[in-house]
Amino acid sequence: MARANGVTSETSVEELPTVSDKDTVTIEDSPEPVEDVQDIDDILNSLKTLLSTLEKLQKVRQEVGDIKPLIGRMLDGELVAGEELEQLKAGVSSLSRLVRAYNDHQVALAKAQPARSLLDQVLKERKAN
Repeated sequence: MARANGVTSETSVEELPTVSDKDTVTIEDSPEPVEDVQDIDDILNSLKTLLSTLEKLQKVRQEVGDIKPLIGRMLDGELVAGEELEQLKAGVSSLSRLVRAYNDHQVALAKAQPARSLLDQVLKERKAN
């Protein structure tokens, strides 16, 4: 049975502060809190896009790397014919794809930068716990 000591710890409803759904709680240590699940989804999608563009860039780089000696010979003024000429035609097309893939990768890289902050924030909180 509880003893009465004259001190109450109850707070009446009238004394409680009002909290609306629009209020956000932030952690003092985190510089930029992620306030919305949509933000996190966008960040994760940007990472997936970055990975995809990186894979495409690597693939096209490999294709162009295979014909680099032929392009060098062509730029040196050597004549090529037959299969080598066909490889050069494909190689020049690959160069266009390489430029587009590089551009796509740079755009994806810029869009994925918020992931770095989120990752730092999550790892910092995890390390503190």
